Amino acid sequence: MVETFYGLAELSSPRAMFVAGIIGLAFGFVLERAGFGSSRRLAGIFYFRDMTVLKVMFTAVITAMLGIGYAVGMGWLSLADQVYLMPTVYGAQILGGLLFGVGFVISGWCPGTAAVGGASGKLDAFVFLIGAVLGSIVFNETFSLIEPLYRWGTQAEPLFAFGFSKTAFAVVFTVVAIAAFYFAEWAERIVAGGGPYLSSRFLRSFSLALLVFAVGLFLLPYDAAVRDSYASGSSTVIGESALLEAVDAAADHIEPEDLADRLLAGDPGLVLVDVRGPGEFQAFHINGAVNVPLPQLPEYLLPYKNRGLIVVYSNGMTHPAQARDALARLGYENAYMLTDGLQGFVDRCLKPVSLRNEPLSEEQAERVRKWRSFFLGSGPVLAASATPSPADGQPSTGLSGMVSTEWLASNLARPELKLIDVRPQPDYNTAHIAGSVCLNPESFRGVIGGVSSMLLPGDVLASLLSLMGIKPSDTVVLVPGDSIRDATLVGMGLDRLNHRQWAILDGGFDRWSAEDRPVDDQLPAPAATSYPAPDKPDWFTVDAQAVLSHLGDGRTVIVDTRPADYYRGEKSDERRAGHIPGAVNRPYKEDLQEDGQLKPLEPLADAYATLIPSKDTPIIVHCRTGHQASQTYFVLKRLLGYRNVRWYDAGWTEWSARAELPVAPQGS
Repeated sequence: MVETFYGLAELSSPRAMFVAGIIGLAFGFVLERAGFGSSRRLAGIFYFRDMTVLKVMFTAVITAMLGIGYAVGMGWLSLADQVYLMPTVYGAQILGGLLFGVGFVISGWCPGTAAVGGASGKLDAFVFLIGAVLGSIVFNETFSLIEPLYRWGTQAEPLFAFGFSKTAFAVVFTVVAIAAFYFAEWAERIVAGGGPYLSSRFLRSFSLALLVFAVGLFLLPYDAAVRDSYASGSSTVIGESALLEAVDAAADHIEPEDLADRLLAGDPGLVLVDVRGPGEFQAFHINGAVNVPLPQLPEYLLPYKNRGLIVVYSNGMTHPAQARDALARLGYENAYMLTDGLQGFVDRCLKPVSLRNEPLSEEQAERVRKWRSFFLGSGPVLAASATPSPADGQPSTGLSGMVSTEWLASNLARPELKLIDVRPQPDYNTAHIAGSVCLNPESFRGVIGGVSSMLLPGDVLASLLSLMGIKPSDTVVLVPGDSIRDATLVGMGLDRLNHRQWAILDGGFDRWSAEDRPVDDQLPAPAATSYPAPDKPDWFTVDAQAVLSHLGDGRTVIVDTRPADYYRGEKSDERRAGHIPGAVNRPYKEDLQEDGQLKPLEPLADAYATLIPSKDTPIIVHCRTGHQASQTYFVLKRLLGYRNVRWYDAGWTEWSARAELPVAPQGS
């Protein structure tokens, strides 16, 4: 298999830059030899005097198309893993093509040929090249205004092109190219007395060779239609035969018992996806699952593609099987479905030992009891409105992302359970839950890119968790005092590390103490671990440029969580007062009760439903430094189930300090 710099994620490496330079020089040399260093010759195509541009470009396109087609068909190259595939944006690309054509007619140059002409000392090429650069700068600076046009007609790469499979289209396009060659020779002969190849043996032989190579694509080992079915973006295409082989080898599903053991162990690489409707998901789901509609699976799962294990489930197996096969065709080699669905999981893992038809060994019975304790006794991740399994009858405890004091007390002896107390050091030293380590939330923040109080990079956070003796497989419970946002800020760090099993103690240390549960004043001595650093940035943090690009798009809701008087610009502790244009205000304190604890789920859901149209609406939350906004992010993402929430960490501290970023007028 051929590996490219793109596929290896090394496009910015010195080696890639060196190779790009060599290719660029060779490309320029070939264009110069083909006559592309002359605007007069380039413009000749519009007068049918010199059709070199058409002949060279068609030759290049056809050669590249057939070469890549054979490389993919023979299994030497993965189109999506190793080649960047531009998304189809019908409206924008048609309009851009028209603008490009007008510019070409007027100047006789395109950006590539202008570089060639500039290297040859052509003054008009330099002028055009400078104009192209200035145009790119204007495009970048006005992107927020023209973004709707930029995305006009966006569509994922289709399986068929104009009704043809891609292989059939390649043949049709080759025929069109051959016809264009003959037309170019004929036009040159009529207008300028040229066209030396019109009746030549060379053109006939060249055309026949192209056609034979194009038709030969149908004879390649891989099924052409499926081989070419790729999604826009990065993917590895899988053929039908390979897909059926995986099904035959039972490599398409995971057994409930295996899944239960992985969840119980806190497998950090496991992504469990429930594709049922929101109502069924809220009624009951497997701890640790996320609810994602079927059409949104590829986009949601893209960060986990071929990393770890993706398990899709529903009540039965029909929809998960279809989803798993669709993901496999899009190159998700780590996608599986749950055997027998949710019902099978309940029957095989959660049914009490006493109700089973077959006798179990003591070891098997203990395994079932651990599963029931974890999944029905409110493990670290449980839906806020979840109801217990009919076979159990135990009450539900806690919100999604929160655990009750009862659950913590019953699981405190588990060796994989780690507690992080985020209260001030003096409070911790006076009394804390046995075994908990004290962490100042500010230890997770520092100066990044000149902005203070930013969440630290993943490798630094990983080293801090290592010193606290935490492993990726551990279940982490955060113990707050009277400020739950201290816990949610640390939770952002855990999310950055993709640490999946973590929760906040509902009511914090105050509730634990008020219930007369045991406390300690001894310092623990955790054994250091080696927590792995993430290999890519997190998916939920956005920067100022990303926020700016969403202004006025008509879809994204920007939630400013600062106090109302700061939002209105009546008060300010930064360079400028006011708020981001279009942002709505929901102060973080409005989510809290008088005792500093979060309000019940229902009033929170009602409040945010008035601000945000749907659970799929793109959302960006921010405050001044990210601290308050981390609480709102937690409420939206982990309690209320909003699926597309992002966090602008730098917040108003950065936005107000950058004069080029717009600020809404005071009082607006």
